[in-house]
Formats: sequence, C-alpha cells, structure tokens
Amino acid sequence: YDPAAMQECKRRIGDSIYYAFDMYDAVLDADALMLVTEWKEFRLPSWAVIKKTMAQQIVLDGRNIYEKKEMEELGFTYHCIGK
Repeated sequence: YDPAAMQECKRRIGDSIYYAFDMYDAVLDADALMLVTEWKEFRLPSWAVIKKTMAQQIVLDGRNIYEKKEMEELGFTYHCIGK
C-alpha cells in the first residue's frame, strides 16, 4: 500500500496484484510489515490494530522512523535497515 504511488502502479502493472485499501488492509494476515516510504499516515499508526490483524508481528523499517525499544515493548519483532 502506497497512497501516492498506487495509481501509477495500477497503470504499469494492472490488476495482476492486490491493492490494499489502506495501511490496515495491507497488513491483514501478513507475516511481516515492511515500511519503505515516510508518508505522514505511517508515522503514528494504531499498533494495537496492526498487531491484532497480522499473522506474525514482524516489522522491517526501511526508513528508520520507529524506535526499536518501543516496538519491542509493543510485542513486535523489529528490524531497522541501515542502523
């Protein structure tokens, strides 16, 4: 899910993949969440909702916007890239 790039992706790729409606739809039954953009809506998500809807609570933070200690205290396996 990317609120800014989805239309261009649809134009290039078409309907051969699933496009999530929002960030919460994107993690439904997911084994991992990988953050690769820094949109404001990703800064303060409802981690309680995300934790409940994921199959496994693994977060891969490619933008280093979350704090490792805080994420682990919330019950996530957390990996940041580049630190």
